Amino acid sequence: MAFLTQNTAIQQLLPGGDRVGLLGATQTIFMGALLMRNAAGHLIRGAVATGSFGVGRAEEPGVSTTVGVTLQKFREGTFLYANSAAADLITVADIGLACFIIDDDQVARTNGTNTRSPATAVVAVEAAGVWVRFDESLTRALLS
Repeated sequence: MAFLTQNTAIQQLLPGGDRVGLLGATQTIFMGALLMRNAAGHLIRGAVATGSFGVGRAEEPGVSTTVGVTLQKFREGTFLYANSAAADLITVADIGLACFIIDDDQVARTNGTNTRSPATAVVAVEAAGVWVRFDESLTRALLS
């Protein structure tokens, strides 16, 4: 393919950060939920699980009964989710490090003895919770 020789309107699938994917089986997704991609490539709600990784925030509710049929809109970016407690409490010392998914609204500092999947990284910590960056491509690159 040759270099451009004039201004060109390049097509865009969705606005920056917006994505879509197919839901796994028996999923009930609430708008705002933390979403993960499982090993089969389907979107599931955040939960303690291995072999998955965080992809972003659900932009609308979704319900699936069959795997790979229902489309789910989600967004990559930085979102505020609840912090864990005690030994898994995320602090400002964890900024820039990976955090791990507990459920569709909470993250933790550790992988729970290899039982939790990673979100991407802690961006900030405040009393209201943890600002977590979700970038599927970056997370997958770090895992490989």
